[in-house]
Amino acid sequence: MKLHKLEGYIQSIYLVEYQDKLLLLDGCSRADIHLIKHFIVGKLHRPLSDLKLVVVTHMHPDHAGAANTLRDLTGCKIAAANVSGQWYAGIDGKLMHFTDMLLAKWVAKRMRKPRRNIWYSCWLEPDYRLDDGEPLPGFPEWVALFTQGHTDRDLSLHHLPTNCIYVADLMVKVKGRFIPPFPVFYPNRYRNSIKKVIDLAPSSIILAHGGEVYPTEQEFHYLLERAPTVPMTHWRSVKSKFKKALRKAA
Repeated sequence: MKLHKLEGYIQSIYLVEYQDKLLLLDGCSRADIHLIKHFIVGKLHRPLSDLKLVVVTHMHPDHAGAANTLRDLTGCKIAAANVSGQWYAGIDGKLMHFTDMLLAKWVAKRMRKPRRNIWYSCWLEPDYRLDDGEPLPGFPEWVALFTQGHTDRDLSLHHLPTNCIYVADLMVKVKGRFIPPFPVFYPNRYRNSIKKVIDLAPSSIILAHGGEVYPTEQEFHYLLERAPTVPMTHWRSVKSKFKKALRKAA
C-alpha cells in the first residue's frame, strides 16, 4: 500500500495505491477531476479503470464534488455512510447546498486559487452504504468509522495495519491549533466522535485540511474544550451577525 497526497483545489487528496487497484479516500471537488485523472494516467501510468472505490465522507463540495463524475469516467463504486435520506433534501437543503458552494468559493479566494466551476449534484446514490466498523468493499484493511457531528453522515477511515485514521473534516488545523470545523450541526455527536478517535490511540491522523498530524493529549484536550455545546451552523451564524449589527446600530 502506498498513500499519495495531492494538493487539491481547497483540500488535500489522498489516493491509495495497490498493485492491482486504487482507492480514493474522499470524493474531492469537481475542480480536482482533471488533477486526479492526470495523476493516475500520467504519473502512475495506470488506466482510470484501476480506480475501484471512492469514499464520500460527507456531502460538502470538497468531499463529494467529484464522486459522481469519477464513477461515470472510471466505472468505480462509491461508498458512503449508511444514513437514510439526502443531506441536501428539501428547499432548505437546496439553499444549504448553494451556501456551501459559496463558502467553498470563499475559501478558494482566501487561498488565492483561480476561479473554478465547483458545481455538483446535491443528490448522491452510493453503491455501498457503510455501517460503523464495516470494512471498505475490496479494501478490508480499511474500516469505516461513524464520526458524525460536522454533518449527520460523517465517516472517518481507519487503516488497521498502521492504526492511522483519515478523519476528513472532523478537525482542522489553524495557526498551529486543532479546532472544530464549521459547521457543527450535532455538537453532542461531535464530542463523542472526537472521544472515539482518542480512544483508538491512532499512530497518526490524516486531515483533509492540514495533512498528516500527530496530536498530543494536550492538543486533543484543547480541541474538546473548544467543541461547541450548541449547533454551530450557517443560519445561526447569520442570525448572530445580524443581531450584532442591530446592537451596533441601536
